[in-house]
Amino acid sequence: MKLLAAFIRLIRSVNLMFIAVTQLLFQYCIVTPVFQQANAPAVLTAPIFITLIAASVLIAAAGYIINDYFDLNIDLVNKPDKLVVEKIIKRRWAIIWHLVLSGAGVVCSAYVAWKTRAWWLLPANIGCVAALWFYSTIFKKKLLSGNIIISLLTAWVILVIGFITHYVVIKKPDVYALVDASKLMRLTFLYAGFAFVISLIREVVKDMEDISGDARYGCRTMPIVWGINASKVFTATWLIVLLAAVSIMLAYILPFKWWWAAAYCGVFIVIPLLSLLRKLIKAVTPADFHKISTWLKVIMLSGILSMVFFKLYS
Repeated sequence: MKLLAAFIRLIRSVNLMFIAVTQLLFQYCIVTPVFQQANAPAVLTAPIFITLIAASVLIAAAGYIINDYFDLNIDLVNKPDKLVVEKIIKRRWAIIWHLVLSGAGVVCSAYVAWKTRAWWLLPANIGCVAALWFYSTIFKKKLLSGNIIISLLTAWVILVIGFITHYVVIKKPDVYALVDASKLMRLTFLYAGFAFVISLIREVVKDMEDISGDARYGCRTMPIVWGINASKVFTATWLIVLLAAVSIMLAYILPFKWWWAAAYCGVFIVIPLLSLLRKLIKAVTPADFHKISTWLKVIMLSGILSMVFFKLYS
């Protein structure tokens, strides 16, 4: 049982559930209503869609394992109590599980690509596996590049559904002539953009939290290269951009009388972001940055859950 619990912790089961919930909500709250309005059949049927979720989850799980595999020395400094690789699961088994899960994710991707004829999905998801490997070995220790890779991969969780669906709609105009493909892509980029920006903010905050271990092992992350204060300015700037974007979206939906959606965004996204901006300015210790990181994850969840309103008002 101890080994199983350690493995579940190693693959970040909560984060994997977050990925699955994000894709489920996007498919059934954003994509499905667009197709129902056009009275058109779904591009991603239940078996194909479940396989796509499996591909995303398996590749992400493999990424978490390889990250911990190469981060062993740094984690001994930053979070010794949470160490799994070598302490409970041997490094040899960690690399084996990484290869098995990556392989399974690629096989699932191949199945989805075959069923939808979106053959580009296979090299795209192989690229995700490669990106996670090189992130862990090279880019995580570099200024900003690692942060951008993880943020892009976070956005890909949503983009992959929008891109596959849009691709099939364009390829089959006789079947999907009435589907509003432009609306689908607008919503895809809206949520993918939200995921990218908030993930970028969180990655830099985590770098500020982990500065001690990163500095000891020669990492060149933003807080080490630019300093904590400059990193705070960077994250605060993106928080303000995110606040502005959400405010613009609120102004857009109010004429449609989406009162509950507006209230939800105000209470669970705008107010927490404003509070977080204040906490960021005062943050000094790793514990302060850890709290901010946790709150950013909660706000990201709030943003993803707002997809439900597109289903309710459709």
